[in-house]
Amino acid sequence: MYVFKKHVSRRAVLKGVGATIALPLLDAMNPAATAWAQTPAGATPKRFAFVGFPHGAVMDRWSPPQTGAGFEMSPILQPLEPYRQYLTIVSGLRNKPAETPEPHGYIEATWLSCVKPWDFGKEGADSGVTADQIIARHIGQDTRLPSLELTTSQVGARISFRTPTQSLPQEGNPRAVFQKLFGQGDTDQERAAILKETGSILDRVQAQASRLQASLGVSDRVVVSDYLDSVREIERRVQMASKADMSRLDIPDAPVGTPNDITEHFTLMFDLMALAFQADITRVITLSMDREASMRTYTNLGIAEAFHPLSHHGNAADKLTKLVQIQRYHTEVFAKFVERLAKAKEGDATVLDHSTILYGSNMSNSDKHNNDPLPAAILGRAHGRIKGGQHVKYPQDSKFADLLVTLFDRNNIPVEKLGDSGGALSEV
Repeated sequence: MYVFKKHVSRRAVLKGVGATIALPLLDAMNPAATAWAQTPAGATPKRFAFVGFPHGAVMDRWSPPQTGAGFEMSPILQPLEPYRQYLTIVSGLRNKPAETPEPHGYIEATWLSCVKPWDFGKEGADSGVTADQIIARHIGQDTRLPSLELTTSQVGARISFRTPTQSLPQEGNPRAVFQKLFGQGDTDQERAAILKETGSILDRVQAQASRLQASLGVSDRVVVSDYLDSVREIERRVQMASKADMSRLDIPDAPVGTPNDITEHFTLMFDLMALAFQADITRVITLSMDREASMRTYTNLGIAEAFHPLSHHGNAADKLTKLVQIQRYHTEVFAKFVERLAKAKEGDATVLDHSTILYGSNMSNSDKHNNDPLPAAILGRAHGRIKGGQHVKYPQDSKFADLLVTLFDRNNIPVEKLGDSGGALSEV
């Protein structure tokens, strides 16, 4: 049994002049042997993240040759080996509605909707609404931000649709994301003005943070201290990125606060996602690591060719090797996000235990622009309802939409149909 000096509300925040910081889940927010702990307000949150990458995957380097629990980790997914128990690789799925004459234009919109773009709205008001936004309808009202749409691309992708005709814009500037998560004000413009005027957000709430720490038990003090240290570190890095861009800006209208270093950009965005989950600011996040037809170059990997031309590999061995290198790199930076969630304690488990994360692409072989079979991996345990630690392979023409419906089912989201789905996958 936990013994606390005081009970802390799950909605408690640290407030200062022009700043508000949400708190992570503490033991003091869920005291043992109380009726409150058994109510919905005391329940541990369900969280979803959808992390997508363009141009598919070299599938024989993505999918392990073995199925079941004893699979050998594939080269592209190797960075996720430490989290094998949380990993479910799902192979053999096809997103038939995504198969169009203009693949790059429709790949993004159909990944989480499984509806052809010209059929949006035809089969009902929700035809074309994406899985993340359907989830947000059910759990998004419990948090300050119903959902969060992010990108590490220079131009955002269109993967989240709130209605069949309204896609949600993605934010790619870590500084703007930080302000959205932790700034105070009625509008984004007001938050930006407040941050510019007051400087560090943590400095504004330091007095209240000290008073809170004095009232908490030992384990909660450690949780709060680690969490605030993470906020401070991200704030420092965002500020440094902003200053660096200001001093060596080549393009006058380049977004201030977005790092020039690609790895730092990925790291900042994933760290902000982890904090948003840990602080329960939102429970639904989508991130596009890049967009289709990307011309990004991975000079950090020693690869000079742009991503999109390289994806038209023609089965050339040297191009395939470089593609695998890029795809493994994407998994490496994504794995850091998984690591943060695995280390973030929440009740008697971790944030990763309570999360459901889809990592994959809506393209298979980038040279053929096909959507069968898709690379798809699930991280997290959905409160123990996803088995984890296995590679499941389905027969030809199995539906990718069934995987999305399965994620609904494992998290008690009462939606049985999405796109061309036929039902949940019992093996996941």
